[in-house]
Formats: sequence, C-alpha cells, structure tokens
Amino acid sequence: MSLLTPTTLTELTALYNHPSRTYHSLSHITTLLSLLSTHHSLFTDPPAIEAAIWFHDAIYDSHAKTPSNELHSAAMAVSALRDTVHPDRLERIKVMIEATASHVLPSAEELRSSDEGYVRDAAMFLDMDLSILGAEEGEFERYERGVRREYAWVGEREWRKGRGDVLRGFLERERIYHSEVFRGLLEERARGNLKRSLERLEG
Repeated sequence: MSLLTPTTLTELTALYNHPSRTYHSLSHITTLLSLLSTHHSLFTDPPAIEAAIWFHDAIYDSHAKTPSNELHSAAMAVSALRDTVHPDRLERIKVMIEATASHVLPSAEELRSSDEGYVRDAAMFLDMDLSILGAEEGEFERYERGVRREYAWVGEREWRKGRGDVLRGFLERERIYHSEVFRGLLEERARGNLKRSLERLEG
C-alpha cells in the first residue's frame, strides 16, 4: 500500500515536470518505479522505497552545492509523511534519500534497524538511481545531454572539470553498484560508459 496520498503525488509530479528538469524529471521517477516493480519481490519494504523514489529529487536546484538538494528533499519527505508513517520507517526513507548525495550505502545502524533486509533495500534503491550509468549507449548519451542542459549556466571548462571529477569518482570505486543484482546487470556497461564520457571530457 502506497504511503503517498493523491495530493502529495500531484504536488511531486508538478515539481518533476518543471521545464528546467531535463534529466531529473518525471521520466527519471517513472524509470525507477518500473525497476521497483520489476524487482518488487527482492525488497523488504517496497512502499518505503516507492516513497524514497518519489521524494529523492523533489528539490533539485543545479546551483545548490551537494548535499543541499538531498537534505531538502529528505526534509520534505519527513514533513509530508510524519503524521502517517512510523518514525523508524520514516527515518529509513530520510536516510536513503540523503544517501543519494554520495551514493555510499548506509549502515544498519544509520537505518535504525538490525534487519539486513533494510540495508539490501537501500542498496537496491541507490543502484536503481544510478541505473542510467549502465544504460545502452544511446540512452546514456541522452542522459549526459540532459544533465548538461540542467547545468547550462556552468562554463565549459568548469563543467569538464566538475563532471570529470564526478565520473572519475565512480570509476575509482571498487564497485559502482552495491547489490549483486545491479552489479551483474550493469557494472561492466556502466564502466564502459563512464570511461568513454571521461575521455571526451578530457579530450
């Protein structure tokens, strides 16, 4: 059963449909919801994941410094859900949203639970958010163009350095994806996409 009311969904949809969003848009949300549906049986708390998906980019200002957007999106989720969602469950949603700033997997302690199922949920959630990195080449290129348009105000030299640092950071990780599911599906292709993109930026 969804944790989101029709009114909340309408408000969030309006945010994601803002014309300034050329990647972090409603299309991104529907992609993650589709992945949640595909892998539904692997989650311990699917409704919490659905809520985290809807709220994780609710606030998105390309001028803001990380983790400002993620913190504000998490705070928005807390404000919207605090009267209807158990505090421990709401804390998990909040922590997962905040974790999208770094894509570092939260610990069970941070998720306020000894149940490793919630850690697996967080791993899958973060991996779904990065699934675009392992997309087919054409889709990945569209993603790259969409993100660049969201940062159109950034000069080319500054963009190349900043974006290069982000991509290099993912490539330097031992694993891009936390879960075995997404590692098996997307890790190799994601590394290929990132290397190709980084070469263009550096060239």
